[in-house]
Amino acid sequence: MEDLWGRACAGLEKSVGANNFNHWIKPLRLTGIDAGVAEFAAPTRFLSDWVNRHYARQILDELMRSGAAADRLRISVTATAAPARPAQPRAAAPTTPPAAAAPVDLGAPLDARFVFDNFVVGKPNELAHAAARRVAEGGPVSFNPLFLYGGVGLGKTHLMHAIAHEYQRNKPAARVLYLSAEQFMYRFVQALRERNIMDFKEMFRAVDMLMVDDVQFIAGKDSTQEEFFHTFNALVDQGKQIVISADRAPGEIKGLEERIKSRLSCGLIVDLHPTTYELRLGILQSKTEAFRAQYPGLQIAPGVLEFLAHRITSNVRVLEGAMQRLFAFASLVGREITLDLTQDCLADILRASDRKISIEEIQRKVAEHYNIRLADMIGPKRVRTVARPRQVAMYLAKQMTSRSLPEIGRRFGGRDHTTIMHGVRKIEELTHQDQGLAEDIDMLKRLLEV
Repeated sequence: MEDLWGRACAGLEKSVGANNFNHWIKPLRLTGIDAGVAEFAAPTRFLSDWVNRHYARQILDELMRSGAAADRLRISVTATAAPARPAQPRAAAPTTPPAAAAPVDLGAPLDARFVFDNFVVGKPNELAHAAARRVAEGGPVSFNPLFLYGGVGLGKTHLMHAIAHEYQRNKPAARVLYLSAEQFMYRFVQALRERNIMDFKEMFRAVDMLMVDDVQFIAGKDSTQEEFFHTFNALVDQGKQIVISADRAPGEIKGLEERIKSRLSCGLIVDLHPTTYELRLGILQSKTEAFRAQYPGLQIAPGVLEFLAHRITSNVRVLEGAMQRLFAFASLVGREITLDLTQDCLADILRASDRKISIEEIQRKVAEHYNIRLADMIGPKRVRTVARPRQVAMYLAKQMTSRSLPEIGRRFGGRDHTTIMHGVRKIEELTHQDQGLAEDIDMLKRLLEV
């Protein structure tokens, strides 16, 4: 059985990559094959569930290539599952205590596509890229944690994976744990349920670099925040690097404890801004080269990339998905990628990118941001805590919609167009004097453009 699993593992390591293999396949132990069912033992329920969801088909394929008659997978959780490849010498096992090896079973697999070499750098992300590079070098860093934030599809996850890949390349013996805040919470709750909280603490605090994606997910979850706070402090005190990402800056995450906000703010906080036309065009040019290798011989007419960079402005993920669909469609129909074909193939994406922002949507977002009632936004109150957010909403309505001043006035409780004009001018003046207000407006624009 060990020889069979050893041959299958050799193929799996090539097909899923060394990092994913070491994280997810290596801890499994093949215990037998009966009536077409391959029986495995895994050290944790989390690992068992992940393998079933993501690698079952590949494992079965490799087993069949190695001569096994198996068409189903069954994984049992048992503490005796060996966190090592069966074909390797067993004498090496005592040198790696289970508690030290366990953290790799807790995280998410890294995506081999997300590396620094294919991250397109432009004005909106150059600081984030430079900071990520510095952390990935593995040398002394003057900031800890590195906190990356921005909207969907702006490159946070790409940079997180790139840091992990490069850090492990520079420090092969280092233990890097990358996971989402949701996975952190899941593992913590599981440890509480199984009364393994001390093992949980030891596992998470034994890593050299902890990377937590979408940390806003733990907001409002008191016990998870408590454990996250203590884990954070323990790692920082040991001089271990922490990298965090979120959709907002720490101070803007509602429901996040003040002490965690304060801790996160002690490091370097970097905003990934919405993409510019130049950055989107650079990304499209980079992706085109990759897709040409995938679809050899496919031609793309002049002007297509410029058209897409101009029209699809929401985020990089949508842009990349549009390119994938476009190349696949052109390959299937055997045609050159022209502007006409692009408009036909991507009609729904282009329509969605053209969506109009309404004044009501602006009022709602501004009211939420400043924590005032929507009724006060259009009501008669003139106190500063209401009047200033109202002027911000007026300014954004003028900037982001095609409505006239009288139309905007009608949506703000029937106000005169001169009142709207005064509000717009007031905010224009204040943005040059008040950095906080300018940042508020930039953030609101990004939220409305998503």
